[in-house]
Amino acid sequence: MTNTSTSSLHDDTGTASSPQGTPQFNDFFALFNQPAHFNIDEQALDERYLALQKQYHPDQQHNNIKNDNINIDSHVNSNIDNDAKNLAAPSEVASALINHAYQTLKSPDTRATYLLESQQQADTLNNSISDLDFLDDAMTLRISLEEAIEANDLTLLRELKPQIANRLQTQSQRFEQSYQQQHWPKASDATQKLKFLVKLNADIMAGIDKVANRDDLDDDLYV
Repeated sequence: MTNTSTSSLHDDTGTASSPQGTPQFNDFFALFNQPAHFNIDEQALDERYLALQKQYHPDQQHNNIKNDNINIDSHVNSNIDNDAKNLAAPSEVASALINHAYQTLKSPDTRATYLLESQQQADTLNNSISDLDFLDDAMTLRISLEEAIEANDLTLLRELKPQIANRLQTQSQRFEQSYQQQHWPKASDATQKLKFLVKLNADIMAGIDKVANRDDLDDDLYV
């Protein structure tokens, strides 16, 4: 994979810049007017996403997209699905890229991965996690999750949610500090753990919805 260095795409303040004033589709931080840091302004990210989607919506009557504005470099090519790349209309390609970039920056694990890729430091992300204490803790949480779902224990599921949030915050802080210090092994380790925790958090949210829906169904049966 050929990656574009993030530092080459930002000005001296670390803020994304665009000499032509057009969205930089080959740099996700520039696209969303965010500095190339792990900690981002999520509200600004959401607002920029809505503005871009409105601007590049395929049905926009006065769409001024030009093919050469949508610069899909090798990094983006490696991350976006083939269906999106093969779309005929430039506005549809832009919309797909905007969605992909937004999802990448929105989640801490993919945002960390993107930053490491920009520095060509992502080679070890597919290695197994060697921290046995972390794995033991994660397994305990996973077992608690499965037992709570099986027992329809909504209270336990809701108690697990802040526990995962605390662990996500811890690993996010580890990554931010390690990335700023260019301590790549530690940053990679934090990213691996973020991936694990983000998946666990998604499973907990799905479990809460599942059990809550069961409770609603049971209530309906007795109405």
